Amino acid sequence: MGRKLWTALCATLLAVGTIAPAQAQTAAADVFSQGRVHGIVTAGSGSAFDETYLILGAGVSYFLLNGLSVGVNLETWRGANPTLTKLTPSVQYVFYQVRTIKPYVGAFYRRTYINGASDLDSYGARAGAYLQLGRNAYLGLGGVYEKYSDCRESTYRSCDSTYPEASLTFAF
Repeated sequence: MGRKLWTALCATLLAVGTIAPAQAQTAAADVFSQGRVHGIVTAGSGSAFDETYLILGAGVSYFLLNGLSVGVNLETWRGANPTLTKLTPSVQYVFYQVRTIKPYVGAFYRRTYINGASDLDSYGARAGAYLQLGRNAYLGLGGVYEKYSDCRESTYRSCDSTYPEASLTFAF
């Protein structure tokens, strides 16, 4: 079921990206234009295994089409046991035509490496908005739904979760 959902979300986002209107700003001025690269940094806290962690991460995304990007992020969860490392490829569509706040939707697959335990796979969706901080810097605020594959609630309290997210992205 996870692969079907992932495929459907990717197809939907690709369709939105290819039929989106072309009245946006020029490619040179728009940070969400085809060919642009974004560097992403994340920091925060999270909880797992009845522990609280410091989360640090970095990633990169590339815009295949105006508004449509593919990317990969790497997070490390430290400060508690077991330590976690998360690798997340993703696809995202930014509604770049909106002038002030840039809404986004996306889908992802995640592999979580757990020190001393079996690794976990998950997939999910995200939505939110980017707020411009500077010429090429945006603050992203949104929400995420994540579903864990092959999860047993007897081992993990829940096999899905919903949580807020914040990110800082820089366009090059």
